[in-house]
Amino acid sequence: MFHDRARLWVQGGRGGDGSIHFRREKFVPKGGPDGGDGGDGGDVVLVADPRRRDLSGFRPNQKVRAGRGGAGGGRLSHGADGEDAVLHVPAGTQVLDGEGRLVADLAHPGARIVVAAGGRGGRGNKHFAGATRQTPRFAEIGLPGEEGEIELRLKLLADAALVGLPNAGKSSLLARISNARPKVADYPFTTLAPVLGTVEGPDGAQLTVADVPGLIEGASEGVGLGHAFLAHLERARLLLHVIDASEDDAVERWRTIDAELAAYGAGLDARAQIVVLNKTDLRPDPPPFEVDDPRIVRVLHVSAATGAGIDELKRALFALVPHAAVEPAADDTELVDYLVYRPQPSRRAYRVFRTDRGFRVTGRPPAGAELEAILEAAGARAGDEVEVGEETLEWQ
Repeated sequence: MFHDRARLWVQGGRGGDGSIHFRREKFVPKGGPDGGDGGDGGDVVLVADPRRRDLSGFRPNQKVRAGRGGAGGGRLSHGADGEDAVLHVPAGTQVLDGEGRLVADLAHPGARIVVAAGGRGGRGNKHFAGATRQTPRFAEIGLPGEEGEIELRLKLLADAALVGLPNAGKSSLLARISNARPKVADYPFTTLAPVLGTVEGPDGAQLTVADVPGLIEGASEGVGLGHAFLAHLERARLLLHVIDASEDDAVERWRTIDAELAAYGAGLDARAQIVVLNKTDLRPDPPPFEVDDPRIVRVLHVSAATGAGIDELKRALFALVPHAAVEPAADDTELVDYLVYRPQPSRRAYRVFRTDRGFRVTGRPPAGAELEAILEAAGARAGDEVEVGEETLEWQ
């Protein structure tokens, strides 16, 4: 089954704790602090993979956690960084936060984004040694990673898309011009999910064509099957408007679907169209189609059943599909470009240190249950001393 939406809970890995350690070697009776830093927590990363076709690989409300950073050790040993959790999604996937706001648009293969950054590792006690504090008996704990709910929405990347009323013969047409093998039957709503096919040109060039479930009047308002898939037409650079030519109302059928495209918006009402009058083998004369519209770049008569006019349609596709804008080559040291809408989070206004007696919290920490959760995650146990500002409390 085709899946174009998924909801995930993502959590970056916690940073590793810094080490409280002192140099202890033979003939060095008073060695100084040499506690190493903790490793950074892993990130949750989304990568646009051209091999992926939909979001069916994700479970409902799946939870994804990146690896935790390793703790620092003696002799300035740095903890290992946590392992990233890398999720492969189809190109064309949009990422929304828990409130439905657009975070990023992975519109190109190879684009990637960190949706939950790992926490920074804590510094070891070596960092806090100075002239007035030569034996610091505390070190930072690692910070927790970002976490939250995200929603993935797929909008297919296709050069052209088939659109039309149910039973217009779109699936049969796609099977004729491409390598796709959609379900074909003589009744409406045979196609229940979008299908992608690749059209081969005589010079080795390729185009992708998408077939979506048939639209009916009111589709833009949620009527019928097609309304959920109108978003898959947004990225298509050319529309193939397929009309059942065996009937006598071709113009009226075109106007019905064109009105739904205009009502949906997203630029579909301005997209160039090839009008494909299909099933011409079922009538002796070509049906009339007299519509003067600048968006209609070609009107073709074909029969998906007999193959008549298919070669001309394929030539028209390669000639009329607008060329994609050439993207500048990305520097190998940089991430592939993607659109990002999320503001960067501000730095935490507090830090938590592990001491030889418990924990110390500096800065402006949160109050109440949130602070308790932070200390509990840091490993606070009954009897530990917790210093918050000028107060020293005992953890219960």
